Amino acid sequence: MMPSNSILNSENSLMPCNLCENHDVSILGTRSRSGNPLRTVICKHCGLVWSDPFPHDPKHFYAEEYRLNYKNTYSPKSKHVLRAGKVALGRYQKIKHLLEEKKTILDVGTGGGEFAYLLKSSGHELFGIEPNKGYAEYSVAEYGLNLHIGFIQDSQFSLESFDLITIWHVLEHTEDPFFVLCKLRDLLKPQGVLVVEVPNIEATCQTPKSTFHEAHLFNFNLETLVKMGLKAGLIAQKPIYSEDRGNMTLLFSKALDCVQPAESWFIADNAERISHLVKNHTNLNHFFSTKPYIRFLKRMYRSVSEKVYINRLNKNKRLLDQIYQNAGHVYHEY
Repeated sequence: MMPSNSILNSENSLMPCNLCENHDVSILGTRSRSGNPLRTVICKHCGLVWSDPFPHDPKHFYAEEYRLNYKNTYSPKSKHVLRAGKVALGRYQKIKHLLEEKKTILDVGTGGGEFAYLLKSSGHELFGIEPNKGYAEYSVAEYGLNLHIGFIQDSQFSLESFDLITIWHVLEHTEDPFFVLCKLRDLLKPQGVLVVEVPNIEATCQTPKSTFHEAHLFNFNLETLVKMGLKAGLIAQKPIYSEDRGNMTLLFSKALDCVQPAESWFIADNAERISHLVKNHTNLNHFFSTKPYIRFLKRMYRSVSEKVYINRLNKNKRLLDQIYQNAGHVYHEY
């Protein structure tokens, strides 16, 4: 049963803030990018942003519906593989300094397996976990990945068993990101590194109406992600932003002491700053900037080049191998 209008319009959340555990919120949005009702709130104490209430049952949605809703397919098409392969190379470049020696790696949310396959073909001992059965079974069959079908929250990996854990654009989809970070910390070896990439709620590269959507249950800026990591016993290094600042990547290491008083999770003025940025990201400001037009031209160029590439190489694994070879990536035996 849907909550009443009085609850949806109130400045109290239906659940405690996942970072500071307060219920005092402001309403930041009422619609998703699809135009459907979506109540998005921001915590007045720390600035964490989330969908309140959640628009779906997360476990069922990501296991059964997510790929169909956003990709219209139960396993990746060639254009998806091509795009994801190029993204995988970019991700590899961000952390290549961590990959100079053979590592035991866990990739959380492997999707179609493109990044995991790149790590595996580099000689690393790769483990993956993916909740969507179609994508998971595809990546096992296509790339021979060592993959568990399910959610990281329910996984039974041994404690302190990974040198490196990567979680690219997954944390914002989870119903309890703090719990997930705690779980991942426990899976890291003492000197291990956790790589987290999420969308940046302060970004203005997207159209205003696309800021919130049903798939992203939580939204972070740098301050809230750093704080949540610290609360989970993780210390962040300097962030890496994408060129359009739409995404941010953080490398975390284990903190020696993860016990902090509750007052530590308050972030002064963060909610005010995020609210100001979101509410001033208007259609007028957006379409009078160069951002939407540059984005449009890039997408047009990508579409044309993809068709040429796919027509020339009609097998998905062959597509990936060619992309990686063109980038100078070859199998490396450590």
